[in-house]
Amino acid sequence: MKQYIFPALIFAGFLAACNGNGTVADASGTFEVDEVIVSSELTGKILSFDVQEGDSIAKDKVVGLVDAENLNLQKEQVQASIAALSQKTADLNPQVKLLEDQLTVQQAQLKNLLHEKQRLENLIKADAATGKQLDDMVSQIEVVQRQMQVTRQQMQVQRSNVGTQNRSILSEGKPLEKRVAQLDDQLKRASITNPVGGTVIEKYAEAGEMTSTGKALYKIADLSVMTLRAYITGTQLPQVKLGQQVKVLIDNGAKSYKELAGTITWIADKAEFTPKTIQTKEERANLVYAIKVKVKNDGFLKIGMYGEIKLQ
Repeated sequence: MKQYIFPALIFAGFLAACNGNGTVADASGTFEVDEVIVSSELTGKILSFDVQEGDSIAKDKVVGLVDAENLNLQKEQVQASIAALSQKTADLNPQVKLLEDQLTVQQAQLKNLLHEKQRLENLIKADAATGKQLDDMVSQIEVVQRQMQVTRQQMQVQRSNVGTQNRSILSEGKPLEKRVAQLDDQLKRASITNPVGGTVIEKYAEAGEMTSTGKALYKIADLSVMTLRAYITGTQLPQVKLGQQVKVLIDNGAKSYKELAGTITWIADKAEFTPKTIQTKEERANLVYAIKVKVKNDGFLKIGMYGEIKLQ
Protein backbone atom coordinates (compact mmCIF):
# COMPACT_ATOMS: atom_id res chain seq x y z
CA MET A 1 0.00 0.00 0.00
CA LYS A 2 1.34 3.44 -0.87
CA GLN A 3 0.25 6.84 0.27
CA TYR A 4 0.70 9.87 -1.96
CA ILE A 5 -1.28 12.95 -2.81
CA PHE A 6 -2.94 13.51 -6.14
CA PRO A 7 -0.53 14.37 -8.98
CA ALA A 8 -2.44 17.60 -9.55
CA LEU A 9 -1.33 19.08 -6.25
CA ILE A 10 2.23 17.87 -6.71
CA PHE A 11 2.67 19.20 -10.20
CA ALA A 12 0.98 22.46 -9.33
CA GLY A 13 3.54 22.84 -6.57
CA PHE A 14 6.58 22.54 -8.78
CA LEU A 15 5.03 24.73 -11.46
CA ALA A 16 5.01 27.42 -8.77
CA ALA A 17 8.76 27.28 -9.40
CA CYS A 18 10.56 29.15 -6.66
CA ASN A 19 11.16 28.33 -2.99
CA GLY A 20 12.01 30.65 -0.15
CA ASN A 21 15.79 30.68 -0.64
CA GLY A 22 15.56 31.54 -4.32
CA THR A 23 16.36 28.09 -5.65
CA VAL A 24 14.17 26.91 -8.52
CA ALA A 25 12.91 23.35 -7.96
CA ASP A 26 12.81 21.07 -10.97
CA ALA A 27 10.07 18.87 -9.50
CA SER A 28 8.20 18.28 -6.28
CA GLY A 29 6.16 15.58 -4.62
CA THR A 30 5.55 13.75 -1.37
CA PHE A 31 7.35 10.98 0.48
CA GLU A 32 5.94 7.46 0.61
CA VAL A 33 7.06 3.99 1.69
CA ASP A 34 6.25 0.42 0.81
CA GLU A 35 3.81 -0.61 3.52
CA VAL A 36 3.04 -4.19 4.49
CA ILE A 37 -0.20 -5.12 6.25
CA VAL A 38 0.37 -8.19 8.41
CA SER A 39 -2.74 -10.36 8.73
CA SER A 40 -3.71 -13.35 10.81
CA GLU A 41 -3.29 -16.73 9.12
CA LEU A 42 -5.62 -18.54 11.53
CA THR A 43 -9.01 -18.00 13.12
CA GLY A 44 -8.96 -17.94 16.90
CA LYS A 45 -8.26 -15.97 20.04
CA ILE A 46 -5.08 -13.88 20.13
CA LEU A 47 -3.19 -15.28 23.11
CA SER A 48 -0.29 -12.82 22.91
CA PHE A 49 0.51 -9.82 20.72
CA ASP A 50 3.71 -7.87 21.48
CA VAL A 51 3.34 -5.01 18.99
CA GLN A 52 3.09 -1.27 19.62
CA GLU A 53 2.93 1.60 17.15
CA GLY A 54 6.39 3.03 16.64
CA ASP A 55 8.17 -0.24 17.51
CA SER A 56 11.06 -1.30 15.32
CA ILE A 57 10.70 -5.01 14.63
CA ALA A 58 13.22 -7.28 12.95
CA LYS A 59 12.29 -9.56 10.08
CA ASP A 60 11.04 -13.06 11.05
CA LYS A 61 10.53 -12.10 14.69
CA VAL A 62 7.55 -13.83 16.33
CA VAL A 63 5.36 -11.07 17.77
CA GLY A 64 2.24 -12.98 18.78
CA LEU A 65 0.35 -16.24 19.02
CA VAL A 66 -3.15 -17.31 17.98
CA ASP A 67 -4.89 -20.11 19.90
CA ALA A 68 -4.53 -23.36 17.93
CA GLU A 69 -5.56 -25.95 20.54
CA ASN A 70 -8.23 -27.28 18.20
CA LEU A 71 -5.57 -28.03 15.60
CA ASN A 72 -3.45 -29.82 18.21
CA LEU A 73 -6.41 -32.04 19.09
CA GLN A 74 -7.02 -32.82 15.42
CA LYS A 75 -3.37 -33.76 14.98
CA GLU A 76 -3.46 -36.10 18.00
CA GLN A 77 -6.60 -37.74 16.64
CA VAL A 78 -5.02 -38.38 13.24
CA GLN A 79 -1.83 -39.72 14.85
CA ALA A 80 -3.93 -42.12 16.93
CA SER A 81 -5.63 -43.33 13.75
CA ILE A 82 -2.24 -44.00 12.17
CA ALA A 83 -1.11 -45.98 15.23
CA ALA A 84 -4.32 -48.05 15.13
CA LEU A 85 -3.65 -49.21 11.57
CA SER A 86 -0.86 -51.56 12.66
CA GLN A 87 -3.28 -53.30 15.01
CA LYS A 88 -5.66 -54.00 12.12
CA THR A 89 -3.04 -55.86 10.07
CA ALA A 90 -3.06 -59.67 10.02
CA ASP A 91 -0.09 -61.64 11.35
CA LEU A 92 1.04 -64.00 8.63
CA ASN A 93 3.36 -66.18 10.73
CA PRO A 94 0.85 -68.31 12.69
CA GLN A 95 -1.18 -69.19 9.61
CA VAL A 96 1.84 -70.03 7.50
CA LYS A 97 3.43 -71.94 10.39
CA LEU A 98 0.40 -74.22 10.53
CA LEU A 99 0.72 -75.03 6.84
CA GLU A 100 4.47 -75.52 7.14
CA ASP A 101 3.89 -78.06 9.94
CA GLN A 102 1.33 -79.81 7.76
CA LEU A 103 3.82 -79.93 4.90
CA THR A 104 6.48 -81.40 7.20
CA VAL A 105 4.13 -84.23 8.17
CA GLN A 106 3.33 -84.90 4.52
CA GLN A 107 7.02 -84.96 3.64
CA ALA A 108 7.57 -87.57 6.39
CA GLN A 109 4.69 -89.64 5.02
CA LEU A 110 6.13 -89.44 1.52
CA LYS A 111 9.53 -90.52 2.77
CA ASN A 112 8.02 -93.57 4.49
CA LEU A 113 5.95 -94.47 1.44
CA LEU A 114 8.96 -94.21 -0.86
CA HIS A 115 10.89 -96.47 1.51
CA GLU A 116 7.98 -98.95 1.53
CA LYS A 117 7.80 -98.82 -2.28
CA GLN A 118 11.49 -99.72 -2.50
CA ARG A 119 10.91 -102.62 -0.12
CA LEU A 120 7.98 -103.90 -2.20
CA GLU A 121 9.99 -103.69 -5.39
CA ASN A 122 12.66 -105.88 -3.77
CA LEU A 123 10.00 -108.35 -2.57
CA ILE A 124 8.49 -108.55 -6.01
CA LYS A 125 11.87 -109.51 -7.42
CA ALA A 126 11.95 -112.34 -4.85
CA ASP A 127 8.35 -113.28 -5.67
CA ALA A 128 7.41 -112.34 -2.10
CA ALA A 129 4.92 -109.61 -3.03
CA THR A 130 2.34 -108.92 -5.70
CA GLY A 131 2.16 -106.21 -8.34
CA LYS A 132 -1.11 -104.99 -6.91
CA GLN A 133 0.61 -104.16 -3.62
CA LEU A 134 3.13 -102.07 -5.53
CA ASP A 135 0.36 -100.32 -7.52
CA ASP A 136 -1.49 -99.48 -4.29
CA MET A 137 1.74 -98.07 -2.85
CA VAL A 138 2.32 -95.92 -5.95
CA SER A 139 -1.23 -94.59 -5.64
CA GLN A 140 -0.65 -93.65 -2.00
CA ILE A 141 2.57 -91.86 -2.96
CA GLU A 142 0.73 -89.87 -5.65
CA VAL A 143 -1.99 -88.89 -3.18
CA VAL A 144 0.56 -87.60 -0.68
CA GLN A 145 2.43 -85.72 -3.42
CA ARG A 146 -0.81 -84.03 -4.53
CA GLN A 147 -1.56 -83.14 -0.92
CA MET A 148 1.89 -81.57 -0.61
CA GLN A 149 1.30 -79.59 -3.79
CA VAL A 150 -2.03 -78.32 -2.43
CA THR A 151 -0.37 -77.36 0.88
CA ARG A 152 2.32 -75.38 -0.95
CA GLN A 153 -0.35 -73.60 -3.00
CA GLN A 154 -2.27 -72.78 0.17
CA MET A 155 0.86 -71.25 1.65
CA GLN A 156 1.33 -69.06 -1.43
CA VAL A 157 -2.32 -68.01 -1.43
CA GLN A 158 -2.18 -67.25 2.28
CA ARG A 159 0.91 -65.09 1.89
CA SER A 160 -0.67 -63.28 -1.06
CA ASN A 161 -4.03 -62.70 0.67
CA VAL A 162 -2.54 -61.50 3.95
CA GLY A 163 -0.04 -59.31 2.11
CA THR A 164 -2.79 -57.72 0.00
CA GLN A 165 -4.96 -57.18 3.06
CA ASN A 166 -2.13 -55.60 5.03
CA ARG A 167 -1.11 -53.35 2.15
CA SER A 168 -4.69 -52.18 1.80
CA ILE A 169 -4.88 -51.32 5.50
CA LEU A 170 -1.48 -49.65 5.62
CA SER A 171 -2.24 -47.63 2.47
CA GLU A 172 -4.76 -45.71 4.57
CA GLY A 173 -1.80 -44.29 6.48
CA LYS A 174 -0.51 -42.18 3.55
CA PRO A 175 -3.47 -39.77 3.48
CA LEU A 176 -3.39 -39.60 7.27
CA GLU A 177 0.31 -38.71 7.23
CA LYS A 178 -0.42 -35.96 4.70
CA ARG A 179 -3.14 -34.69 7.02
CA VAL A 180 -0.63 -34.56 9.90
CA ALA A 181 1.77 -32.55 7.70
CA GLN A 182 -1.09 -30.20 6.79
CA LEU A 183 -1.96 -29.68 10.46
CA ASP A 184 1.71 -29.07 11.29
CA ASP A 185 1.79 -26.35 8.65
CA GLN A 186 -1.34 -24.76 10.10
CA LEU A 187 0.11 -24.93 13.61
CA LYS A 188 3.16 -22.99 12.42
CA ARG A 189 0.80 -20.27 11.20
CA ALA A 190 -0.49 -19.86 14.74
CA SER A 191 2.67 -17.87 15.40
CA ILE A 192 2.40 -14.27 14.17
CA THR A 193 5.73 -13.74 12.42
CA ASN A 194 6.83 -10.32 11.23
CA PRO A 195 7.56 -10.61 7.47
CA VAL A 196 9.77 -7.52 6.98
CA GLY A 197 12.02 -5.43 9.14
CA GLY A 198 10.66 -1.98 9.83
CA THR A 199 8.60 0.30 12.04
CA VAL A 200 5.02 -0.35 13.08
CA ILE A 201 2.84 2.40 11.60
CA GLU A 202 -0.61 1.26 12.73
CA LYS A 203 -1.94 -1.42 15.06
CA TYR A 204 -5.38 -2.94 14.52
CA ALA A 205 -5.71 -5.69 17.17
CA GLU A 206 -5.02 -6.45 20.82
CA ALA A 207 -4.24 -9.61 22.79
CA GLY A 208 -7.42 -11.32 23.94
CA GLU A 209 -9.43 -10.39 20.86
CA MET A 210 -10.81 -12.89 18.37
CA THR A 211 -9.22 -12.81 14.95
CA SER A 212 -9.85 -14.61 11.68
CA THR A 213 -7.87 -15.67 8.64
CA GLY A 214 -6.93 -12.62 6.60
CA LYS A 215 -7.86 -10.07 9.28
CA ALA A 216 -5.32 -7.22 9.49
CA LEU A 217 -3.30 -7.07 12.71
CA TYR A 218 -0.84 -4.25 12.05
CA LYS A 219 0.88 -2.23 9.34
CA ILE A 220 4.67 -2.04 9.10
CA ALA A 221 7.11 -0.25 6.79
CA ASP A 222 10.84 0.23 6.44
CA LEU A 223 11.34 3.94 7.18
CA SER A 224 15.14 3.88 6.87
CA VAL A 225 14.84 4.69 3.16
CA MET A 226 11.88 6.65 1.79
CA THR A 227 10.65 7.32 -1.71
CA LEU A 228 9.86 10.78 -3.03
CA ARG A 229 7.28 10.41 -5.78
CA ALA A 230 7.42 13.45 -8.03
CA TYR A 231 6.48 14.52 -11.58
CA ILE A 232 8.60 16.02 -14.32
CA THR A 233 7.60 17.56 -17.62
CA GLY A 234 8.27 16.06 -21.02
CA THR A 235 10.98 18.65 -21.65
CA GLN A 236 12.76 17.56 -18.46
CA LEU A 237 12.63 13.88 -19.35
CA PRO A 238 15.89 13.86 -21.39
CA GLN A 239 17.69 15.26 -18.31
CA VAL A 240 16.96 12.27 -16.05
CA LYS A 241 18.07 8.63 -16.01
CA LEU A 242 17.94 5.70 -13.63
CA GLY A 243 20.60 5.84 -10.94
CA GLN A 244 21.04 9.61 -11.32
CA GLN A 245 21.93 11.53 -8.17
CA VAL A 246 19.69 14.50 -7.34
CA LYS A 247 19.31 17.02 -4.55
CA VAL A 248 16.21 16.67 -2.41
CA LEU A 249 15.00 19.73 -0.49
CA ILE A 250 12.64 19.61 2.50
CA ASP A 251 11.34 22.39 4.70
CA ASN A 252 13.66 23.36 7.54
CA GLY A 253 11.79 26.11 9.32
CA ALA A 254 9.69 28.88 7.83
CA LYS A 255 12.21 30.22 5.29
CA SER A 256 14.94 27.62 4.91
CA TYR A 257 15.39 24.22 3.36
CA LYS A 258 17.33 21.13 4.30
CA GLU A 259 19.22 19.38 1.52
CA LEU A 260 19.45 15.57 1.21
CA ALA A 261 20.96 13.26 -1.39
CA GLY A 262 18.62 11.18 -3.51
CA THR A 263 18.81 8.61 -6.32
CA ILE A 264 16.32 8.20 -9.16
CA THR A 265 15.18 4.56 -9.08
CA TRP A 266 12.16 4.58 -11.38
CA ILE A 267 10.88 6.61 -14.34
CA ALA A 268 7.39 6.06 -15.71
CA ASP A 269 7.36 4.68 -19.25
CA LYS A 270 4.12 6.48 -20.07
CA ALA A 271 3.19 10.14 -19.83
CA GLU A 272 -0.02 11.40 -18.25
CA PHE A 273 -1.83 14.70 -18.64
CA THR A 274 -1.78 17.19 -15.81
CA PRO A 275 -5.22 17.32 -14.19
CA LYS A 276 -7.78 19.99 -14.99
CA THR A 277 -7.11 21.68 -11.65
CA ILE A 278 -4.20 23.39 -13.44
CA GLN A 279 -5.76 26.72 -14.43
CA THR A 280 -4.54 27.55 -17.93
CA LYS A 281 -5.29 25.55 -21.05
CA GLU A 282 -1.57 25.45 -21.93
CA GLU A 283 -0.66 23.99 -18.55
CA ARG A 284 -3.46 21.41 -18.78
CA ALA A 285 -2.05 20.25 -22.12
CA ASN A 286 1.36 19.51 -20.60
CA LEU A 287 2.40 15.90 -20.25
CA VAL A 288 4.16 14.80 -17.09
CA TYR A 289 6.11 11.69 -16.11
CA ALA A 290 6.18 10.20 -12.64
CA ILE A 291 9.57 9.43 -11.11
CA LYS A 292 10.66 7.90 -7.81
CA VAL A 293 13.66 9.10 -5.84
CA LYS A 294 15.09 7.03 -2.99
CA VAL A 295 16.28 9.11 -0.05
CA LYS A 296 18.03 7.83 3.07
CA ASN A 297 15.95 8.85 6.05
CA ASP A 298 17.88 10.71 8.73
CA GLY A 299 14.85 10.52 11.00
CA PHE A 300 13.25 13.77 9.85
CA LEU A 301 11.42 12.39 6.80
CA LYS A 302 7.78 11.43 7.34
CA ILE A 303 5.16 9.74 5.17
CA GLY A 304 3.25 12.38 3.21
CA MET A 305 5.89 15.09 3.79
CA TYR A 306 6.38 17.50 0.90
CA GLY A 307 9.74 17.55 -0.90
CA GLU A 308 11.38 19.19 -3.90
CA ILE A 309 13.93 17.92 -6.37
CA LYS A 310 16.83 19.77 -7.93
CA LEU A 311 18.35 17.93 -10.89
CA GLN A 312 22.15 17.89 -10.98
